[in-house]
Amino acid sequence: MKLIVGLGNPGEEYELSPHNLGFRAVDRIANELGVEVRNRQCRALTARTLIGLETVLLAKPETFMNLSGISVRELVSKHEVRVEEDLIVIQDELDFSLGTVRLQRKRSSAGHNGIESIIDAMGTNDFLRIRMGVAPDHKVEDGIGYLLSPFRKAQGKVVDEMLECAAEAVKAIVTDGEAAAMNRFNRKLDTEKD
Repeated sequence: MKLIVGLGNPGEEYELSPHNLGFRAVDRIANELGVEVRNRQCRALTARTLIGLETVLLAKPETFMNLSGISVRELVSKHEVRVEEDLIVIQDELDFSLGTVRLQRKRSSAGHNGIESIIDAMGTNDFLRIRMGVAPDHKVEDGIGYLLSPFRKAQGKVVDEMLECAAEAVKAIVTDGEAAAMNRFNRKLDTEKD
């Protein structure tokens, strides 16, 4: 079974913030598959569904971002998930410009506290990550304030495209495999910039 974890913070005040893109991507996948992420287990809201012929568990940790690893560790243990093969984490990434989506593994946390928490809890950074760029097109004095504030309306179209790309990437990973998905999505985004 694949465990697909979207990172974010619980609470309406964070719902539309850059830091909650992981939650929103999981919700997008759930909506497209006709399920609701509402079952409570292992300190997360979850939904079990199928992508192709593969069973997947969608999860949104309720531990707040900085303690995401606690929930992920419990989910991995309960469902006997093989971290290197079957864990997919969807996150926001301040190091990438808004609209960029990258599939990567074996990376440092790059200062992302949710990812740092998962690396600490799992004892490895060898898991697949879908990193969605949120860096603003202007200088930000307070990075955390920016990450926890709602996106501007003008950013809505790019955010929506990024969420759709992340949802499609998850489906491609599950149905076609990681290498094919990386080849398709990482290359596609590189050529768009030319």
